[in-house]
Amino acid sequence: MEQLKVTNSSNEFPSLSKLGLGTMRMVGNKEEGIKAIHKALDSGINFLNTGDFYGAGESESIVGQALTGRKRDEAFVSVKFGGLLKADGGMYGIDPRPEFIENYLVYSLKRLGLDYIDLYEPGRISPHIPVEETIGVMSDLVKKGYIKSIGVTEVDADTLRRAHATHPISLVEMSYSLMNRNIENDLLPTARELGIGVVAFGVLISGLIGGSNAERKMAFIKQMVPASVADNFSRNLSLSEALEQIAKEKDISLAQLAIAWVMAQGEDILTLVGSRTEVQLEDTLKALDVRLTKEDLDRIESIIPKELAFSSYMPPLNIHPNGLFKH
Repeated sequence: MEQLKVTNSSNEFPSLSKLGLGTMRMVGNKEEGIKAIHKALDSGINFLNTGDFYGAGESESIVGQALTGRKRDEAFVSVKFGGLLKADGGMYGIDPRPEFIENYLVYSLKRLGLDYIDLYEPGRISPHIPVEETIGVMSDLVKKGYIKSIGVTEVDADTLRRAHATHPISLVEMSYSLMNRNIENDLLPTARELGIGVVAFGVLISGLIGGSNAERKMAFIKQMVPASVADNFSRNLSLSEALEQIAKEKDISLAQLAIAWVMAQGEDILTLVGSRTEVQLEDTLKALDVRLTKEDLDRIESIIPKELAFSSYMPPLNIHPNGLFKH
């Protein structure tokens, strides 16, 4: 499988597959999740993404059980921390306060059944806490051997620079898809300047691209984003028919086309997919065989040009100093 390529010599992690598996959607079906993870590992995918707040730790437990009996270096495990959960499963805040980080880590290691985590990253950087303080504590955990490398997610270019100046940042996880290219303005050029790899999530916008029940998913997204962004979603989705034509010509699905498009955007971009079953993953893996020519990419660009591709379903981070979301 094609490998991620970054230029920063401080990124001392093993070779990573350019396709990664996210495990957030596996909660509630442990057996299928374990099968999907085994299929991924056997197919050459070695990047597994989870979070301590995915299913209140259930996702981590599934990853841990899937890795039982496997060689430790078969999987590069990425973990996000700090999400605060309601009893109904919803989130009510992000709390990455430095004094709590080691506590989060201990519970994650226990659920994963691991001695260390390959990549550890805050679920978000709090605007009320200097990023240097958060990364500083994580750097100490690297020195102790509990973390091998540090990542950040959903940050701006300035925050990425400050974090990297405190301790080398290996990967930055950002929303990126053919309908959401916001990172191309500042974040992606900065990451490339610093030699930091990019983990692209939201490639299919939670299944909105090429998935089923588009109307239901769109209604859910409209509850989280401003009206202007919702209108952009609707406009871009109306163009899917033209994208479907390209997919049809290549005898692939629209979802496979969307995944292949992200993978074609650079050797330093790792594309994260959320296939939650073995069957879904087998379908996703077909995107690895798709080769998009310059003509293909130009056609896609003409259908959804960069200036129209700002459909992000991630709500703005609006929290109190105590970490709770403002309403």
